[in-house]
Amino acid sequence: MIPEPLEISTLHSAYRAGTLTPAGLCETLLDRIEAYPDKAVFISRFTREQVLAEVAALGEMDGRPLYGIPFVVKDNIDVAGLPTTAACPEFAYTPQADAVAVARLRKAGAIVLGKANLDQFATGLNGTRSPYGAPRCVFDADYVSGGSSSGSAVAVGAGLCVFSLGTDTAGSGRVPAAFNNIVGLKPSIGRIPATGLVPACKSLDCISVFANCAADAMAVLRAAEGYDAGDCYARDCHAIPENIITNVKNPRVGVLRAADRDFAGDAGAAALYDAALKKAASLGWELVEIDYAPFRDIALMLYGSAFAAERLAAVRALYETKPEAIHPVVREILDGAAGYSAADAFAAIYKLQALLQVAGPELAKCDFLLLPTAPTIFSVAEMLAEPIKANAKLGTYTNFVNFMDLAGIAVPAGFDARGLPFGVTLIGQALTEASLAAFGDALHRTIGAGAGRSRAMPESNWEHPDPEATIVVAGAHLSGMVLNPELRAYGARLIKATRTAREYKLFALTTTPPKPGLVRSPGFAGQGIEVELWAMDAAGFGKFVANLPAPMGIGRVTLDDGTSHPGFLCEAHALEGAAEITAYGGWRNYVGRKK
Repeated sequence: MIPEPLEISTLHSAYRAGTLTPAGLCETLLDRIEAYPDKAVFISRFTREQVLAEVAALGEMDGRPLYGIPFVVKDNIDVAGLPTTAACPEFAYTPQADAVAVARLRKAGAIVLGKANLDQFATGLNGTRSPYGAPRCVFDADYVSGGSSSGSAVAVGAGLCVFSLGTDTAGSGRVPAAFNNIVGLKPSIGRIPATGLVPACKSLDCISVFANCAADAMAVLRAAEGYDAGDCYARDCHAIPENIITNVKNPRVGVLRAADRDFAGDAGAAALYDAALKKAASLGWELVEIDYAPFRDIALMLYGSAFAAERLAAVRALYETKPEAIHPVVREILDGAAGYSAADAFAAIYKLQALLQVAGPELAKCDFLLLPTAPTIFSVAEMLAEPIKANAKLGTYTNFVNFMDLAGIAVPAGFDARGLPFGVTLIGQALTEASLAAFGDALHRTIGAGAGRSRAMPESNWEHPDPEATIVVAGAHLSGMVLNPELRAYGARLIKATRTAREYKLFALTTTPPKPGLVRSPGFAGQGIEVELWAMDAAGFGKFVANLPAPMGIGRVTLDDGTSHPGFLCEAHALEGAAEITAYGGWRNYVGRKK
């Protein structure tokens, strides 16, 4: 029997115990997919034989983090061998290679089952704008599933896969999570590279993750993240310290003032938001009211200004040559976008920048925001009656996030009297995903809304990460040099190669073996010394520093970007008889030229 809800840790436990195999799990899920009444969830799928062949190629269970875990991919993300349609048949093509994110997940052991439906060209938050049908909420087929990642969210909510990939430009990785009672992780822009993604708004798009728990969403993020040169917005997250929220016991949480709360007349949603805030307070979180007006104004710019033209840029060739191939509502949006000029675009950029200046201080009042994911859920009939107005309402609390380069995680927050789900989203600064996931997981468990259609609570939890300490190295601990393996043994990771501020000098000490002495010399105006900035957890940092031999010690080193970090300095007496080697620019150059 397969444990519900589907989550990575329990499935891996079953694999190790021999009570379940990846092939057996895939067979069961394929049976579920074929029996599931909502046929609009998938656009294309691999055959049973193809899936089982990929399972067989996995080999024995090993340390791969996603070994034998079946997943589904939104059909604007490339999967080799399946067409990419972006929910537009005339646009379709069959890629020869996986999107980078998909390739990384497969390398981590995950198994692709198929491609999920979406609002065409990822333009919508409701799930009804597809010629392949409209996936429905897993709790009531009269209601929308949310979009644009409609099929991806339904597949997880209905128990048809363990996790799925969506995308998020205006909330497409969060709203469907709320409407299907699952977790939706919207990473920072570029944390998962978009290479192999059909863009909606290229400067704002994120590949997102749907799962039944925060731990699974983070496991997928860890497997898929990292720089790729094919995405001009990609971040090298392995070389950037995570922006950990360290106030873990009593975080300051930004919430809506009564005057700013808009639930489109949905009293049930309003009550569930209030209940979520009470649960948050019970965790020791300090609730801080913010002025939501600038965030709302930023959100309105996504479709109500020249920024809408970015959607046209993504599909201009099809729009100009075969406009009838585009869904009527999507085409209406693109028609409006076509009327903007370059001057309008610059005016929108200036307006956005002004709004960011106002929103910034409100965001600074708190460690993260806690907002409704969507004001309400509409029936399919309501959505079709007012497709643009109703869709815009769904983006009330989501559209601003990518404009501000923020991260977010949507979590289940209960059910109304109709049995329809409600969700809330935690929103924080870029690269705070690990912290947001921990806070979101705690709130998810405290509210107890379960996951997906089963409403069972996941067993896995995601812990708060330890804050990292940084250290500047200037000598034999540099990358590729003799003591670098010692640094890595303490779990250190390279953030960047850089230089000190200009007032530093470098000396070759008369130690055995020779060591560099980095010395700050106020008033000296050199070129800076080549160094590296590394990061490690607090425990590793403590052990590393405790084992430093004399005459080396740790002080503060200022870098050329003005930041100050712990770093190697030497005791003053060690400079007696030392040769100044500042002119070499760094220890690596000195050692290389000496040889």
